[in-house]
Amino acid sequence: QLLAWSSSRGFLVELRPVLFVPFSIMFVVSLLANSLLLYVIISWRSLHSPMYVLIAGMAVVDLSLPLFFVPNMLLSFLFDWRGISLINCLVQIYFVHLFGTFQSTLLLWMALDRYFAICTPLYYHDQMALPGFLKFVIPLVIRNIIMITLVVTLAGKLSFCATNVINHCFCEHMALVELACGSTALNNLMGLLTVFLIPVADFIFITTSYIVIFSSVLSSGKSGIKALSTCVTHIVVMAVSLTIILIAFLSYRVRNGLPAAVRVFFSIMYLFFPSCFNPIIYGIRTTEIRQRLSVYVCCVHI
Repeated sequence: QLLAWSSSRGFLVELRPVLFVPFSIMFVVSLLANSLLLYVIISWRSLHSPMYVLIAGMAVVDLSLPLFFVPNMLLSFLFDWRGISLINCLVQIYFVHLFGTFQSTLLLWMALDRYFAICTPLYYHDQMALPGFLKFVIPLVIRNIIMITLVVTLAGKLSFCATNVINHCFCEHMALVELACGSTALNNLMGLLTVFLIPVADFIFITTSYIVIFSSVLSSGKSGIKALSTCVTHIVVMAVSLTIILIAFLSYRVRNGLPAAVRVFFSIMYLFFPSCFNPIIYGIRTTEIRQRLSVYVCCVHI
C-alpha cells in the first residue's frame, strides 16, 4: 500500500518541539471554550432560540474539526511521527475539509436567521421553524458532502511518484495532490470549484443578506440598530476566515514567493483559527451568552 508521509521535513524542523507549546495551548483553549459555550447554550432554556442553536452548531463544528488533525500534528511535533497510510490520509482530508465547509455554511444560516428576524419579524417563527428552515439546511449539507466527496475521490485516484513526503503538518488536499505524477489539472479545478461554490458563494450570500438588513434598518430609523450587533460579528468572522482561506488555497495555485512554512501556517490557521476564536467572539459579543457565562463563572467561583 502506498504511503504518504505527513509533517514535512522542510517545515521548520528545528522548531518542531517549540511549536508544540503554542499549538497545544490553542488546542486546549479551543476544546474548553467551545465545550463551555455548548454547555451554556444547552443548559439555559432561554438560549434555545434558532440563533443560539446555530451558534451551538458552530461550537460543535469548532469542537470537532481540530480533533481530526491537531492531535496527530502535535504528536508529530513532539515525537517526530511522520508516517501515515494513503487511506488514512484521504480519510483525514475528507473529514477535515467536510467540517471546514460548515464553518462558512453555519455563518450563512446565521445570516438567514438575522434576515428573517430583522426584515420579516412577523414571519420569523414560521420561517425558522424546523420544517421551514430545513429547506435552507438540506441543500447546503448535500452540496458540502458532494463537493468534498468528489475532491477526495479524485485525489484517491491519482498515481504518486517515488517521492512521498507531504510538505505539510497534516494531510491537506493540495499538499497531497502535489505528490502526484502526471496531470493534476482536474484536481486543481475541482479544488478551486469547491472554494468558489462553498466559502466564496456563502460569503456572497451573507454579504447580500446583510446589505438588505442594513438597508432595512437604516430606512426604519434607530429601532433596529441594536439588532445589528450580531450581524457585525458574523461579518468580521467571515471576512477574516475567507481572507485566510483564499491565501491558503491560492498559495498552491498562483506563482508566488511565499516560503513553504508560511503556506503551511495559513493552511493550518484557516481551519484552526475559527475553532479557537469563534467561541470567544460569540461569548463576548452576544449579550445573552455573556450574561449566562458570567452567572456560570460566578457560581463556579463561589
